[in-house]
Amino acid sequence: MLSLEDIEVSRDGRTVLMFDRLALDAGSFTVILGHNGSGKSTLMNLIARQFPPDRGRIELDGQPLSRYRQRAFARKVAFLPQHLPDVAGLNVRELVRLGRFPWRGLLAPWQAEDEQAIDRALAQTDIADYAEHLADSLSGGERQRAWIAMLLAQQAPLLLLDEPTSALDLAHQYQLMTLLQTLNRETGRAIVAILHDVNLAARFADRIVALKRGRLFFDGTPEQLLSADRLSALYDVGIHLIDQPGQARRIAVVS
Repeated sequence: MLSLEDIEVSRDGRTVLMFDRLALDAGSFTVILGHNGSGKSTLMNLIARQFPPDRGRIELDGQPLSRYRQRAFARKVAFLPQHLPDVAGLNVRELVRLGRFPWRGLLAPWQAEDEQAIDRALAQTDIADYAEHLADSLSGGERQRAWIAMLLAQQAPLLLLDEPTSALDLAHQYQLMTLLQTLNRETGRAIVAILHDVNLAARFADRIVALKRGRLFFDGTPEQLLSADRLSALYDVGIHLIDQPGQARRIAVVS
């Protein structure tokens, strides 16, 4: 579905991301892990077409990203950036409604399916009670969920989320990850999310891609990643795995 080959990105004469090949399959739930400055957001921004690589090729469904018109690309890819833009004057429903513009544009008549998609997205993210509130007046977590609702309303087959749980409390982190996993399982939407929590990633992801100093360090299943030696090498800190009550999978803790 999405392939990257011979990628290199430099900033101020310094290489910040470099790898030979990475392919993200349709229908997969992939989490990107790594220390701060490892290149996670750079990789996400490349996939989201925020800027091109200095070297290399990125293709979506066999076509270079640069060949897609903006609306055509938005029908295939929905992107939640790490830093959310201001949306002064828009209430939550109006914000979520923006997710439908790749399908309707500014002048085409709105259909009942558009409103249904908006209502469903508001309900799925537990933000329906705030539909008439100004989006910029919400708390950080509520605002984060409103933006995620916009992505769901967009109904693109690939969702890109840069640290979607960063502003959420513990309950809403698990609620969101459960929702994303359910969408992935039931609709086949591919999801790529950047997280910082190894245990959250291991619990919900099918595949984990880990970066270290701008290079691919690991690409595999959560079970393969959950090695004390591997995690310690990834984060340059001692990490142990311990049993957790009622769960077969162990959890990682700093030693």
